[in-house]
Amino acid sequence: MVRTGLSALLIIGTWATAGLTQASAADSPSAAEPRASAALIAAMQKDLGLTKSQAEARLTAEKAATALQGTAQRAAGPSFGGSWFDADSGKLTVAVTDSGTARSVRATGADVRLVDHTAKQLDAAKSRLDALSAPSGVSSWHVDPRANSVVVNVVASEQGDNDVRAFVAKARKAGPVTVKQTAAAPQTFAAGTVGGDPYYTGNVRCSIGFSVHGGFVTAGHCSGVGGAVRGWDGSAIGNFQGSSFPDNDYAWVNVGSGWWTVPVVLGWGTVSDQLVRGSNEAPIGASICRSGSTTHWHCGNVLAKNETVNYSQGAVHQMTKTSVCAEPGDSGGSFISGDQAQGVTSGGWGNCSGGGETWHQPINEILNRYGLTLHTA
Repeated sequence: MVRTGLSALLIIGTWATAGLTQASAADSPSAAEPRASAALIAAMQKDLGLTKSQAEARLTAEKAATALQGTAQRAAGPSFGGSWFDADSGKLTVAVTDSGTARSVRATGADVRLVDHTAKQLDAAKSRLDALSAPSGVSSWHVDPRANSVVVNVVASEQGDNDVRAFVAKARKAGPVTVKQTAAAPQTFAAGTVGGDPYYTGNVRCSIGFSVHGGFVTAGHCSGVGGAVRGWDGSAIGNFQGSSFPDNDYAWVNVGSGWWTVPVVLGWGTVSDQLVRGSNEAPIGASICRSGSTTHWHCGNVLAKNETVNYSQGAVHQMTKTSVCAEPGDSGGSFISGDQAQGVTSGGWGNCSGGGETWHQPINEILNRYGLTLHTA
């Protein structure tokens, strides 16, 4: 890949670089700088099928919905049943079990839907599923506030398997459950060593997620603690200081040897490099984009949160599911919504030719687990 405008020390899909001209200039953005570049709007038009004005309006509405989530949940109180962004209305929708709280929630500016089960009840049901051993034909499960149920995703070709049917029967006893079909089983997106734009650890190529002070975060399945990390040019970057997989899928790497970090997600020429300004969590239904070293930049929507993903290596919990595609080598890469960091790529199914779904491990969980501070502009 021709690295026009990028220095010889660019880390794959990253901002941990020396001499990245755009990133250096972006460290001191002007107050008038737009939050969404023309290239980002163009990417949303391509991947989400929106017009330019629709993409701009959606980003504005999503930002408002993200800011409203906490206030609306507090207004709902114990009757809170979850929330999501409705792309059609452009508003945050909040589920409540008590009609008496609906007026208070509407007063915050959110729409309201009456449901039977609280978020607490649904989370408890999901926790009971997490305690079960799932066969490979069960792809994942998560709480879906829109369905007011725990959704269990079953690989379509395996739905008649006796072990799958037994798991589903146990799941239904755990609480309100909806069974859906998925096209394929999930897999992680690490890859064997290839030339290009990677960071390497052993024989594995993965992608950097987000810069933190002192290093960067990425996927845990890429390496265990102590694993040495090299840049695309083979020079030493650092080592895995913390790593968890399965159960979780996150890790962090220290940066040294002349490398440093900047708050940028690489746009790979599809969009301009994106500044990272925070880590406010986007709601279900919001648009989200991903940067990775194999398939570069793609966008989609947030489909579910707190999903348990049943990889062949073991279950990983508290994942966020998206409609963004990914392929091997994208593991660990950045998920960003607007200018807010969302998480690091874990795995999924499908590819960027035929489509698929991808999960990420939320960024704030990683920061809290290791006591890290996100590097922001």
